[in-house]
Amino acid sequence: MYQKYSTEALVLGSRESGESDRFYSLFTRDFGLVRARASAVRNEKSRMRYSLQNYSRTNVSLVRGKRGWRVAGATPVSTAIDKDTKGVSAFARIAELVSRLVAGEEQSPYLYAALSDAHDALMHGSKGATGTIEIVCVARILFALGYISDEALQTALFTHTDYAIEHLSEAEKMKDKLLASINRAISETHL
Repeated sequence: MYQKYSTEALVLGSRESGESDRFYSLFTRDFGLVRARASAVRNEKSRMRYSLQNYSRTNVSLVRGKRGWRVAGATPVSTAIDKDTKGVSAFARIAELVSRLVAGEEQSPYLYAALSDAHDALMHGSKGATGTIEIVCVARILFALGYISDEALQTALFTHTDYAIEHLSEAEKMKDKLLASINRAISETHL
């Protein structure tokens, strides 16, 4: 008998497999980046079909089997359907970066909080600040993974994961410095 784990997750992407299955890249609160298979999720009668939309937040039940993780159930928390297209596009770019940089399963509360708060800000708010939110989120991702040091930038942006107006205005003031650090860190990853 396999143990079932329930956790909140962000759906970073998916790909089709077979006639009705789909593999998902999920960044979970408890396990970090998980790649899991959902059986028959592409069938019209599937209950999980709309819970596992790309770039949505969901509560998932996962089972670890002999061949890896399997999605046993999902309920949506927040979907990307009918959201601001600029916000969804920004989160899609963030999701692609996380999928490329994060090697595997490792719990990272700071990284999950940074992604989750950015998801909220991009999907539910600040239409004019989409670019700044994306820059701050990418900088926080690179900080969490050890590619950027907080001392080098001399900012308090890495001590929390909030995307409030005052934090975004601080980021706007140092936008050039953030972008230079981000570009240098990404070029050093060789990905």
